[in-house]
Amino acid sequence: MKIGFLFSGQGAQFSSMGLDLYQHDQEYRTTIDHFSEVLDLDLLKIYQNEAGQLSQTEYVQPAIVAMSLGINRMLTRDFPMLDVAGMLGLSLGEYAALIAAKAFSPEDGIAVLKDRARFMQNDADETKGEMAAVIKADPVLVAKLCDEASHADEVVSVANYNTPKQLVIGGHAAAVERALSLFEENKIKRVIPLKVSGAFHTPLFQKTSFLMERRLADVAVQETSVPVISNTTVQPFEKKTLKQILAQQVISPTHFGDCLQFMVKHSGVETVVELGPGKTLCKFAKQIDRNLNCYHIDSLESYQKFKDANRG
Repeated sequence: MKIGFLFSGQGAQFSSMGLDLYQHDQEYRTTIDHFSEVLDLDLLKIYQNEAGQLSQTEYVQPAIVAMSLGINRMLTRDFPMLDVAGMLGLSLGEYAALIAAKAFSPEDGIAVLKDRARFMQNDADETKGEMAAVIKADPVLVAKLCDEASHADEVVSVANYNTPKQLVIGGHAAAVERALSLFEENKIKRVIPLKVSGAFHTPLFQKTSFLMERRLADVAVQETSVPVISNTTVQPFEKKTLKQILAQQVISPTHFGDCLQFMVKHSGVETVVELGPGKTLCKFAKQIDRNLNCYHIDSLESYQKFKDANRG
């Protein structure tokens, strides 16, 4: 059975995420403690969320990636023969996938991700952005209306192509509001405003893109041990272009649905396992391919369910 790993993106976080794993699994606890030291952040306190850190981009991004990698190490320990044929992360989840696939060392990868989160937090604080999910609408029409709603200094665009039934738009707050009015005029009725700290994967993060290009310049990169499908290109990452694509990723739309279809077609994946908080990617996966077996792991209970189902 060929398995694809899915790594959670921002927005899936919740208070106390992973704390039961931390309390009861030594491998997971060691991973989180190591990343806390590398990052100079108290990840345990961030997971407890008593000060609301999980609503802040600069904290939640490294927290989610560290959690995903802790779960990956548990799986590596307990299932050394697991046939992982491909990996796919949503946005920041790409960093977890690339670290798990050995493109980055854990220390380099998580340190780069910490700086990415800080750059993005600064951009989000500087410019008010909004995002909204658009359900069961023609992607071509949505993109056209976003273009009509954009001005020279206020833009809105499609930020996420999650599934054939769900898009997310994002941009300057005023431009998003204009787009929503156009949607209503064109009988696009199912639109859900999202609670986010910024309009991710839009031109509002141009500074982050520039800073990431410089930040990645001297970071050591290796070829991935298994294919990791890029949200930006819908192709496996390659060593020679990986840094350039990651710098562009923050201002480019994600294509999760197309990436999953590519992984199923080219890697023969039959089962997907979401590593990290929530089960958003599993829900997307079932919309994209009903034949996929889906598991999500973000707790002791869900980890045990995966173990029980795959003991053989």
